[in-house]
Amino acid sequence: MKKLVVIAATCALLGSATAALAAGDPTAGKTKSVTCAACHNADGNSAIAQYPKLAGQSADYLVKQLQEYKSGTRVNPIMAGMVAPLSPQDMEDLAAYFSSQQIAGGAADPALAPVGEAIFRGGNLTSGVAACMACHGVAGAGNPAAKFPALAGQHAEYAEAQLKAFRAMERANDAGQMMRGVAAKLTDPEIKAVASYVQGLQP
Repeated sequence: MKKLVVIAATCALLGSATAALAAGDPTAGKTKSVTCAACHNADGNSAIAQYPKLAGQSADYLVKQLQEYKSGTRVNPIMAGMVAPLSPQDMEDLAAYFSSQQIAGGAADPALAPVGEAIFRGGNLTSGVAACMACHGVAGAGNPAAKFPALAGQHAEYAEAQLKAFRAMERANDAGQMMRGVAAKLTDPEIKAVASYVQGLQP
């Protein structure tokens, strides 16, 4: 009986430690984010379109990306160097900070928006492309529980580059190869159109 009590107490302590680690501290994250600001800006709204906006992105998704940059599952030479010194708690704190920020909306190219909206909302039945909103939500807010990212307001240039990377199998950190499967069926004009459309979605 005493052994069971000791085991239960140990499990409770371990559970508390895990919970403490999982709860990122946005205040600590803000302090730690100084080196991130050069590319992503202080509040996570990057001014350079090739770098993603991190503001308002779900914390779980951000942690996943940082972990995968560190493990090499997601490949990027710049990010590999940035995450190398980060501890698991650093990642949680950074994610908590950026997820607490408000993403700045963008605008879609009016010439591309109709095609982009059609793909985002209905996919392409002819080529078998699934609707983007099935995973990323009607308003592009993402699905935090599934670690599917928010897309609304994201830079079109960045979104386009990621879709092309999935299509070329250069990015392979998507669960079940879902994004690679979708991107493989998209043409360059379709990618450009849907990337422009999500940039214009209001967070």
